[in-house]
Amino acid sequence: MTDGPAGKRAAPRSPARKRLSRLQRRLTLAYTLITLAGVGALCWLVIRTDGRSWQAVEYEEMRRRAAVTASLIYYTDAGIQLDGLYDEEATSGRPEVLVLQVRRDGLRQVFTSRGSAQRIEPDTAARVARTAMARDDTVRTKGRTSAGQPVYLLGLPFYHDRTQQTSGAVVVVGDPAKGQAEHHRLVVAVLSGSGLLTLLAGVTGHVLSGRSLRPAAEALDAQERLLADAAHELRTPVAVMRGSVDLADADPGQLHVHLPRLRRATDRMTDVVDNILTRGRLQAGHAFRPVPLRLDQLVEQVCEELPPSRHTVTSFLDPSVVRADPELVRTAVRNLLANALRHGRTPGDPQDRAEVDITVSGTTVTVADRGVGVDPDSLPGLLVRYRSPGGGTGIGLSLVREIAAAHGGDVTVRRRPGGGSAFVLTLGPAPRSSGHRRAPRISPDRDPAS
Repeated sequence: MTDGPAGKRAAPRSPARKRLSRLQRRLTLAYTLITLAGVGALCWLVIRTDGRSWQAVEYEEMRRRAAVTASLIYYTDAGIQLDGLYDEEATSGRPEVLVLQVRRDGLRQVFTSRGSAQRIEPDTAARVARTAMARDDTVRTKGRTSAGQPVYLLGLPFYHDRTQQTSGAVVVVGDPAKGQAEHHRLVVAVLSGSGLLTLLAGVTGHVLSGRSLRPAAEALDAQERLLADAAHELRTPVAVMRGSVDLADADPGQLHVHLPRLRRATDRMTDVVDNILTRGRLQAGHAFRPVPLRLDQLVEQVCEELPPSRHTVTSFLDPSVVRADPELVRTAVRNLLANALRHGRTPGDPQDRAEVDITVSGTTVTVADRGVGVDPDSLPGLLVRYRSPGGGTGIGLSLVREIAAAHGGDVTVRRRPGGGSAFVLTLGPAPRSSGHRRAPRISPDRDPAS
């Protein structure tokens, strides 16, 4: 846990959320390892193929030099003639060219190309020449110089012009290091690119797995919020009911005294359950079912369903049609009324009554009271769960905000002239009303909410 900006510690994550995080890390690791295996196999194939290609190129150049050298050797009555080799480009520089001729005392080296020499052992060159002559074909092999450096060796036999018998062999010494610099640069480039690709694959896998698990995480968060709401809201009515039952059990003769408290707690619990079910519908994402709705008639029904009390509710209803979800709008209006009746009691009233006006005009429902009033700047805090004026939970008001947002509307609050607050629920655009306002249900001599 870490300290937040306000000095409060963040709430620990739930075990289910931790399991989702571990699953995301495992998916990221699996994606990275699969990519690493594929990229590693490709790198090995590229590096191995490039190394073989450089070897093939070097041997091809050695074969060309050996063939050119063999073609320039000829015989006369005076013996072998090598004068054509001294001015030939193929017999200078590297790969180094050696000519070995068969004589009575064995093979003897009769020509060495100009330029830097590889300095291989004479026995090595003789062994390659004998192998080429014995097979009467080109021979390719590997060896080492006197200093222990690796070299490529190629032997090609040549023939006497008159007898057509093998009279010697051309041995070409190639340098493996010739292509090593280019090969090394390729290896570095391939490995660097593979590392970056693997890193990118890991980041991409982490992002994709996170996005894939996001619906599950959101559903989990919604479930946890729903459970938290249920636990938080139900605690108070359950405690009231438990206390009333304990008191009634201690004095059965006073049961009738505690029945009103039990009734209020039961009503409160019913409202809590309705709010929680409505929030669950909204969080499910598929519960919004708008239909053409007479907003004034729905508000009138909500007012008629209010239980009898000492409070006064006056309605001013314009005929209005909106496209909305009836159950959600009913819950929002009921919550606004419940909030006004609970916190809108007129200061100084000896009977502790609340005077509430509810007005329908177009797409708006205004619920006004004559309580102590609410600062409009504090509205964002009032619409947060577990924060409400007068010590309430705030879940009802926060649910009103969610319902308004689902309809493309909003919830605002303003001070009411003469004292009190007016909460305005907007449900979005609607057809124009007829301009006729229905008479208020209660207290016709009262003015509409300002």
